[in-house]
Amino acid sequence: MSAPAPSSLAIVDAEPLPRQDEVLTPAALAFVAELHRRFTPRRDELLARRGERRGEIARTSTLDFLPETAAIRADDSWKVAPAPAALNDRRVEITGPTDRKMTINALNSGAKVWLADFEDASAPTWENVVLGQLNLIDAYNRAIDFTDPRSGKSYALKPADELATVVTRPRGWHLNERHLQLDGTAVPGALVDFGLYFFHNAQRLIDLGKGPYFYLPKTESHLEARLWNDIFVFAQDYTGIPQGTVRATVLIETITAAYEMEEILYELRDHASGLNAGRWDYLFSIVKNFRDGGSKFVLPDRNAVTMTAPFMRAYTELLVRTCHKRGAHAIGGMAAFIPSRLDAEVNKVAFEKVKADKDREAHDGFDGSWVAHPDLVPIAMASFDAVLGEKPNQKERLREDVSVAAGDLIAIDTLHAKPTYDGLRNAVAVGIRYIEAWLRGMGAVAIFNLMEDAATAEISRSQIWQWINADVVFENGEHATADLARKVAAEELAAIRAETGEEAFAAGKWQQAHDLLLQVSLDQDYADFLTLPAYEQLR
Repeated sequence: MSAPAPSSLAIVDAEPLPRQDEVLTPAALAFVAELHRRFTPRRDELLARRGERRGEIARTSTLDFLPETAAIRADDSWKVAPAPAALNDRRVEITGPTDRKMTINALNSGAKVWLADFEDASAPTWENVVLGQLNLIDAYNRAIDFTDPRSGKSYALKPADELATVVTRPRGWHLNERHLQLDGTAVPGALVDFGLYFFHNAQRLIDLGKGPYFYLPKTESHLEARLWNDIFVFAQDYTGIPQGTVRATVLIETITAAYEMEEILYELRDHASGLNAGRWDYLFSIVKNFRDGGSKFVLPDRNAVTMTAPFMRAYTELLVRTCHKRGAHAIGGMAAFIPSRLDAEVNKVAFEKVKADKDREAHDGFDGSWVAHPDLVPIAMASFDAVLGEKPNQKERLREDVSVAAGDLIAIDTLHAKPTYDGLRNAVAVGIRYIEAWLRGMGAVAIFNLMEDAATAEISRSQIWQWINADVVFENGEHATADLARKVAAEELAAIRAETGEEAFAAGKWQQAHDLLLQVSLDQDYADFLTLPAYEQLR
């Protein structure tokens, strides 16, 4: 008697979308189902391991490099695979969601790489998940254009040799995709985003002289990198493309991953492309993991934590040294400024700060960096051109002068800045405004001339939580309390109502966003990710 055929993926509680059958083909869904059957059990084990490790940090208030992997760190003989030609020069990378207009603008931006984002810059509505995949397929087929319904302006792709190379970022391991289920169990969003993109585009990209390249977010350990590597090996075998075609850049945006950078590269070495310094999620991870570590782990206002802070400097310097020791690209942090069309003076000051930041990264040895807006591409490009010249990268700079001890990465108390009352107000204001847009399906939002994504909402709510639980006293003498946070949030909501007008306020999700921010900021039981309760409300 033959074995029963494996059950197939079901599309659950989702309105049909135009052209969705081009993405959700039987063959593509069968591939995603097979990824789910093979790899979700290990994903579940690794999520449980995160909780255990967080418990250890709560008990010890410290972290160290892993003794069990010391031999990997000590072995100077191994390197990651050489970069493919399309990923050898990454001096400027632009980030953004995969809506149709952004897809065209990012590819045309002049940046070397576009991070096509299904993660923090994209609210995971079913429409964004499916149509984002369709937009990328259309872009590779040069079958994409867009006309803005408000302005009437039309957008189309430049010639192929002027387009950015795409590196796609799937969702983090913690998020499921409720609309795709196998036997009643939701498939991890990471496997949906990776699986659909890889299945439809891997061969198409090879034919274009590029390949399926990925950014891996929210990684917390080398064991999570090992899982991704096994997925890559399986996916390449399944589709019959050569092993090593996939390339992955890992975001070092959790404090635990900062202690396992070499091990992460080692696990992915046949598929590794580099590491990236993801600033806001990194700060969020520090707060999350050391939230009961006392006053020495209390962060000041987020804008007071610059990349020159000693513990941030230790993190970025170690990242560059680690990458170059192993032949990988070191990619710097985000310039999130959004230029004003109205205030030239604001732009002048901001552009000078962006230039200083990118100059510092280039001189420190980074091979490239991120920007959030096309207008920043020339500024970042000039900083890296000045250091790199005609060279595609500076991997030959081994930074052997860098020596980082385990304690340097968590020396938060080397900062002299303190939390301020204005910092609390800003955290509340940004949190409410961002969550409201996210609940309407927008993951990348310009707020106060900065491009905000889910990572900035996470640091906002985490700082409110930390300051209250650490009983911080602000410079005006007020104690950080739940009541003060509620008062500030009520004032902010009233200000938004006055600013938008009654009709627009009622049409938005402002009260819902206000309530959700307070929930994740004030609950004693700290939510691991804001996006988990938010996803329950995303329709």
